[in-house]
Amino acid sequence: SCLQTSLSIWGWGSLGLVLFLVTFGPFAIFYFAFYILCFVGGGFVVTLLFGKSNSEKYLEQCEHSFLPCTSVGIPKCIEEMKREARPIKIDRRLTGANIIDEPLQQVIQFSLRDYVQYWYYTLSDDESFLLEIRQALQYALVQFSARSKETDWQPYFTTRLVDDFGTHLRVFRKAQQRIAEKGDQMKDQAEELVDTFFEVEVEMEKEVCRDLVCTSPKDEEGFLRDLCEVLLYILLPPGDFQNKIMRYFVREILSRGILLPLINQLSDPDYINQYVIWMIRDSNCNYEAFMNIIKLSDNIGELEAVKDKASEELQYLRSLDTAGDDINTIKNQINSLLYVIKVCDSRIQRLQSGKEIDTVKLAANFGKLCTVPLDHILVDNVALQFFMDYMQQTGGQAHLFFWMTVEGYRVTAQQQLEVLQSRQKDGKHQTNQTKGLLRAAAFGVYEQYLSEKASPRVNIDDNLVAKLAETLNHEDPTPEIFDDIQRKVYELMLRDERFYPSFKQNVLYVRMLAELDMLKDPSFRGSDDGEGESFNGSPTGSINLSLDDLSNVPSDETVQLHAYISDTGVCNDHGKTYALYAITVHRRNANSEEMWKTYRRYSDFHDFHMRITEQFENLANILKLPGKKTFNNMDREFLEKRKKDLNAYLQLLLNPEMMKASPALAHYVYDFLENKAYSKGKGDFARKMDTFVNPLRNSMRNVSNAVKSIPDSLAEGMTKMSDNMGKMSERLGQDIKQSFFKVPPLMQKTYSDPDHCRVAAPIDDNVDDNIPLRVMLLLMDEVFDLKERNQWLRRNIKNLLQQLIRATYGDTINRKIVDHVDWMTSPEQVADAVKRFRDAFWPNGILAETVPRRDKAIRMRTRVAGKTKLLEVMPDELKHIIGAETTRKGILRVFEMFQHSQLNKRMVYVFLERFLETLFPQNKFPELFNKLHSRSKQMQRYKQRLHSTQAPSLQK
Repeated sequence: SCLQTSLSIWGWGSLGLVLFLVTFGPFAIFYFAFYILCFVGGGFVVTLLFGKSNSEKYLEQCEHSFLPCTSVGIPKCIEEMKREARPIKIDRRLTGANIIDEPLQQVIQFSLRDYVQYWYYTLSDDESFLLEIRQALQYALVQFSARSKETDWQPYFTTRLVDDFGTHLRVFRKAQQRIAEKGDQMKDQAEELVDTFFEVEVEMEKEVCRDLVCTSPKDEEGFLRDLCEVLLYILLPPGDFQNKIMRYFVREILSRGILLPLINQLSDPDYINQYVIWMIRDSNCNYEAFMNIIKLSDNIGELEAVKDKASEELQYLRSLDTAGDDINTIKNQINSLLYVIKVCDSRIQRLQSGKEIDTVKLAANFGKLCTVPLDHILVDNVALQFFMDYMQQTGGQAHLFFWMTVEGYRVTAQQQLEVLQSRQKDGKHQTNQTKGLLRAAAFGVYEQYLSEKASPRVNIDDNLVAKLAETLNHEDPTPEIFDDIQRKVYELMLRDERFYPSFKQNVLYVRMLAELDMLKDPSFRGSDDGEGESFNGSPTGSINLSLDDLSNVPSDETVQLHAYISDTGVCNDHGKTYALYAITVHRRNANSEEMWKTYRRYSDFHDFHMRITEQFENLANILKLPGKKTFNNMDREFLEKRKKDLNAYLQLLLNPEMMKASPALAHYVYDFLENKAYSKGKGDFARKMDTFVNPLRNSMRNVSNAVKSIPDSLAEGMTKMSDNMGKMSERLGQDIKQSFFKVPPLMQKTYSDPDHCRVAAPIDDNVDDNIPLRVMLLLMDEVFDLKERNQWLRRNIKNLLQQLIRATYGDTINRKIVDHVDWMTSPEQVADAVKRFRDAFWPNGILAETVPRRDKAIRMRTRVAGKTKLLEVMPDELKHIIGAETTRKGILRVFEMFQHSQLNKRMVYVFLERFLETLFPQNKFPELFNKLHSRSKQMQRYKQRLHSTQAPSLQK
């Protein structure tokens, strides 16, 4: 039955299907399926919509029933954001001075525009963030201004700044000395100098070294970020500082946008060189100074740059088509350029070969040098210091100091007697008191050097000493009481082979000649065809001459010198018109004959005549220089007459009998006739003054330094002489003995910092309060290395500076310096500095593009020009005080110090650190800087060496 039932179902089903297909067709099944799908989908949608509406109603009922009321803050915030932004008023006052606030506001505006706005507006149009940054910057500037007004800047500018510069120069000098002591040829001497510099710095500073900040750009940026963040912490209110986003933006703007470019520019050697040239732009470059720089240069890059430029100019001149008078001018220019090229080639070859000669020893052993008389040595500051050093070595210092002390006694006694006579004329009687003081002073000299108790004692004829003792006991002392013994001491120093004769064969004598600028380089002589002799130079200075150079000095009779004025003309230089005389010089000796031309003005003849008549008094009655003429002195007729007179002057001067009578004259004549720019010994004003002050200066120059009380009494006037005479009589010999005889060894070189200390230590007890004296003495100590010389020279310079300051400004100079510091920090000067900063970074309101680095050859020629300018601007009087070679080395040392960007950065950062320490004295900036520099590699090595040296002692 079940089977039948199933068959009937299938049968009826199949029949229904067949009928359906026959009735509706074969596609009806697809329509049927589609209808069913639409029915099901529609039911699902109706169910979903019904459920959603019911769910929303239910949730709304639940929310009103169980949850608290929602806040209206979010809708209101959205509504405020949709509204138009209201303008925010900003207080534009920063420092209280409108002339400062205006450029400062422009700097802030330009900084935000060029460092923030250009990318911020691509993210958002909302300016509230920019306004917050601006307000933060302004608040920091307001706080900075308030601190600046409360700070006393006078110690910073007059003490700390000078001390830091002196310390920097001392570190550089010691680094140079340390490299020179190694003596080996290094591959990269500049890099070695930088490493040695920071090695010396950590030894001197003890607790800090800035090598990482100055040599690693990454560490430098990190240091500036940390420093700016500390400043923002101090200057910003706590709420703004806690805003990290704004703080980071301001920090990056200050560190990378302002400070880093400024420091890079200030430490760029090429920028410094250009600034030096600009500072002394009014000084004209001197040919002799330029050639000295070429001869002294130890930088091949400088020499090649000058050579290339000279070759370029030479090629241009040879391409010109000229005729007539111009051809002679161009020929002279071509000869000069050929000479410069030859000097550069010779110097480059010497440097590349590495053959540097110790020509000081060579010259000392060779012995053919010009002779400086002993009486000239005793009255010349520079020469006397070398003679002092030599006398100390030979044990004859007592004789020299006795001679100097007697000079002091004579001058003081003469002045004291003059005061006595003037008082007697006025009716004042103090004869016994004055004679008693003179007797005490004379006995002091006797006891100091001539008595049996004297140590050391001047060895002189006992009969003269006994006669002097009897005179002192029975007669009133006179200014001439020691003259006989002083004359014997002078003859002893002059004749005794231990003293002056041996001094002339010592290396100290050669160095003395170098300091007096009496070692010239006679191998540099041009000729009419542009050819010159070989150059034998060395970077250590003009004293470095070869054996052949020294043999060229006309010190014997085999050398014959003839000269005559061959032509004359009128020159116009920078608006100044003057006559120029062409001198043709012939030089003959046993082996060769030379000829060259040199050019001199009448003022050169006049200066030369003044110089030789001062040195050789007998010539004043023999040689007569043609007189000056104020008006119509450029007439052709007058020039021909003067040419004739000057020729007669030259022929008389070069007469063999004249040369034989004054052998030392040959050196001066040869120097005058050399083919180079003539270097005047003194200025016109100085020479006019010498006419009046020479007699007094020659007697007082050395005594004023050996006896400290004498110049003080002279400066205070004649009326105070008698009051100071008692003290002088007691100290007349004691000062010298305390300065020289009680300090072993005798002229010991003393240092205020034997353990590599900073320069910040006081100089002298009576110098610290005198600002200009302190600054000048400190700079001269470090620039010219005076502390390496004997203390006599340093005390000499100190007394000279004291008298100079007293003569010019007196006691008011301190007040003037304080006023100048106030002027430097005045609103007008600060505003000017801000404007210069603005114009440098944003010329015409547009961010300055990075200046491309100048070509190496241009930078090298700028270096040569800068050194030439510095040597040219140095006064000749400075050379006469401390020596020509010392002056040259000191100036070139300072210039060389600025040719290393890493070292310049170190100096800039030191100045910045001292500035912040002065501005924020209560914030412990020294400790902060020590921590910021604590990762220094040099500092770590120093601590390791210190620990290794202390470990054995601790174990013991």
